[in-house]
Amino acid sequence: MKEYFSVLRSAPLFAGVSEEELAAMLTCLDARAERFPKDAFLLRAGDAAESIGLVLAGSVLVLQEDIWGNRNILSKAGPGQTYAAAYACAPGAALNVSVAAETAVTVTNLNVRRVLNVCPSACAHHSRIIRNLLGELAAKNLQMNEKLTHMAQRTTREKLLSYLSAQAQRSGSYEFDLPFSRQQLADYLAVERSGLSAELGKLRDEGVLEFRRSHIRLSQRSRLLRDPSA
Repeated sequence: MKEYFSVLRSAPLFAGVSEEELAAMLTCLDARAERFPKDAFLLRAGDAAESIGLVLAGSVLVLQEDIWGNRNILSKAGPGQTYAAAYACAPGAALNVSVAAETAVTVTNLNVRRVLNVCPSACAHHSRIIRNLLGELAAKNLQMNEKLTHMAQRTTREKLLSYLSAQAQRSGSYEFDLPFSRQQLADYLAVERSGLSAELGKLRDEGVLEFRRSHIRLSQRSRLLRDPSA
């Protein structure tokens, strides 16, 4: 695990922890690295999550799929970010989501029981992990509320503009890179890819934005008009 110490120390879950303290914590939490190929499922709906997953390299998608294969992307986790934490903290709860490797990925699973209960060695920084975990759960709740805000918009155009506005505010710039591919963004917003591409083209033609693949540049002069007929 030492090769991933820089990632672990940057993870919000281990905020404020020194390298020496982290080494002791990883032993306490029974952490070990696991590797999965691209598109592999780390967890499937119906599984019981007994550990908090933390991405060390690569990225994973948290998603829902129906029996026909329609996919709704809920979130994405990259190096230093966690997944399945809320389910792991709810004993006996079965996942209603799946976690899939967006790329070849390396993760570690942290024993949630040792996070929520005081370890036998009375780890001096145990309470810090619990505080950080609460912060992680709160942040993920806010992310889900943001997604619901986008989803509540009535048209593809309005959903897209809501999402782009949030991304610009998060990056603090009118120019940013999207974390999703075109298909993934369509799955995240629950719209058809063709409709999403059409709206991006219309917004470009109206001078609202420019785009090149996943790179977006919003016009500072144009108003983001919401067309009820879109």
